[in-house]
Amino acid sequence: MIKLNNEKGTISISSSVVANLTGNAATNCFGVKGMAYRSMTDGLVHLLRKEAMSKGVRVIYNEDGTVSIRLHIIVEHGVNITAACRSIMSEVRYKVNKYTGVEVKNVDVCVDSIVL
Repeated sequence: MIKLNNEKGTISISSSVVANLTGNAATNCFGVKGMAYRSMTDGLVHLLRKEAMSKGVRVIYNEDGTVSIRLHIIVEHGVNITAACRSIMSEVRYKVNKYTGVEVKNVDVCVDSIVL
């Protein structure tokens, strides 16, 4: 949980809020089919529904007050993966900072699958 202090009090932001913002920002980028989740039982990658997008996101709180984000995605066939990942990194940094005020130290994008 992130705590932001100001002269009027303290604001607490849970990691699920940051994860949902991240999932929403990532899935709105061109070429992204959706968020991915690797099942521990069968080892297969599953496409997550809109309600469960935060399962494909891991938020790590750093000691300097920033967050590091790792997300797993599924991209569409024929998309330039490098360009899509750069777009996602930029969009996630912008949206998380805009809506929470928390600085994002780094965003790691893992492409788990390509869908035809």
